[in-house]
Amino acid sequence: MDCNRVFVSKVKRLTIVFTLLIAFLSIKIDTFAQVDSAVVPVDSVVADSAHAAVGEHGAAGHEEKKFEPTAVIMEHIADSHMWHLWGHTSFPLPVILYTPNGLELFSSANFHHGEHDYNGKFNNYRLEEDHIKVVGADGKIDEEASKSILDFSITKNVAAMFVAILLILIVFISVAGAYKRRVGKAPKGLQSFIEPVIVFVRDDIAKPNIGHKYAKFMPYLLTIFFFILFNNLLGLVPIFPGGANVTGNIALTFVMALGTLLIVNLNGNKYYWKHILLPDVPFWLWPLMVVVEVVGIISKPFALMVRLFANITAGHIIVLSLISLIFIFETLAIAPVSVAFVIFMDILELLVAFLQAFIFTLLTALFIGMAVEEHH
Repeated sequence: MDCNRVFVSKVKRLTIVFTLLIAFLSIKIDTFAQVDSAVVPVDSVVADSAHAAVGEHGAAGHEEKKFEPTAVIMEHIADSHMWHLWGHTSFPLPVILYTPNGLELFSSANFHHGEHDYNGKFNNYRLEEDHIKVVGADGKIDEEASKSILDFSITKNVAAMFVAILLILIVFISVAGAYKRRVGKAPKGLQSFIEPVIVFVRDDIAKPNIGHKYAKFMPYLLTIFFFILFNNLLGLVPIFPGGANVTGNIALTFVMALGTLLIVNLNGNKYYWKHILLPDVPFWLWPLMVVVEVVGIISKPFALMVRLFANITAGHIIVLSLISLIFIFETLAIAPVSVAFVIFMDILELLVAFLQAFIFTLLTALFIGMAVEEHH
């Protein structure tokens, strides 16, 4: 056996992998720098006043804007009415507002990245820190009128969620079709990749925690597992259609935890409710135990909500903070250290993407099992 040939082959593979990681990171850094250049939208009136004040001094009196890592990081992890693609190019998203006077529909492109107000059918609107506000006749934001506006817009996180759902449908419709065409045959292609994951959720999550009634809850468990997994993985991709912090949005994790709360308690048997409302304790302790058990009903899904939100958001913040070190110190000397740690964190985030989907599904199955468990 030619050991030298094997060694050279492995070196080539490592070189290719390292090159791809550097390219992936360079896209992140480029996007990071481009967003920083326009992180704080400037109102057109303020901009005109600034130009007038500078006058003939021109570029001589211009000072470079100081890098604000907190603003840039929050810009990346927060939701937005536009989907940044590259450089100064963004994809506008539909704005849907319910006002006391009726429904208002228009494109977020009308705000010109927050630099201009938009005069709608019922009100004049301004995009301030990615929140739509009503502008009064005096040109100032009317907070009272803004509170009466309900925003049902298709934001970046909502659009990214639709992309993830579309990918899930494509994958599972394809796999379902493969099962119909290949009855009794060994799995092949995408089918062979998805089947072990489904079997894992069934045999290692659903069966041990729920018992013989597991089949009833398999559709829900598979849905939340793959929904979280796909959104986590897309969140690690720095370019379209990735880059959105969907599972790091507490509104989404709240809805998912609420779904688990409803499924657990609607399927709870008489022994489950007897344990909560009529615990086997001395009568003088009964009022306290009922309060504790009721709080436990709420605290379990609350823990699901916070755990997923906190872990995903923390991962994004750490990666962005490491990248921002290059811009804070304004030197390429820190770049090798920053790049090395970002690569490590990206690999770790890949593990976390799977781990958080597993933990959310596992705890959901555990809570369901506690609710449907028969008394022995």
